Amino acid sequence: MGRVISGRVITVPNLLSMLRLAGVPVFLWLLLGPRADGWAIVVLMVGGFTDWLDGKLARLLGQFSAVGALLDPAVDRLYILAALVALGVRDVVPWWAVAALVARDVVLGVCVVVLRMRGFAPFRVTYLGKSATFLLLYAFPLLLLGVGTSGVAAIAQPLGYAFTAWGIGLYLYSGVLYLAQFVLAVRGPRPVASR
Repeated sequence: MGRVISGRVITVPNLLSMLRLAGVPVFLWLLLGPRADGWAIVVLMVGGFTDWLDGKLARLLGQFSAVGALLDPAVDRLYILAALVALGVRDVVPWWAVAALVARDVVLGVCVVVLRMRGFAPFRVTYLGKSATFLLLYAFPLLLLGVGTSGVAAIAQPLGYAFTAWGIGLYLYSGVLYLAQFVLAVRGPRPVASR
């Protein structure tokens, strides 16, 4: 049996996604203002846990909503963007990597708008895309630990760069796959509106 998507806005999973959304500016401020990397990692961990929890609760409570389907991946993208910009400003991640990942999201964002205008649903999230996001969201705390002076930094830095390299590769590759979906959709017939 397929999942039922409701038009409700106020659901437990959506409230958790909104909590995650409120954490994005806090996360960015902690990284760029006081450079409180430990607290930034805590905010990112809370965001990761609530991301897992909202999906689990949506399935458990049957609270799938159109708002949640848009909000959840959008908040993931905002965390990635905030972390990339902050780590780029702090010279932890090279600017070419920041530009490549941001360009991928901008191109796919435009594709989603075109799909919507033509009557198509947005891209179906793939396991590869989720894996890329997972790798990047694990890379950022490791990179932050790697710029510290603790004994953990020597271990965290190479692990952080390894997660970053794999994450960037998968993120860009999944972008190519989404772009292929886009090309196939716009070349094919428009969907028939259901009554």
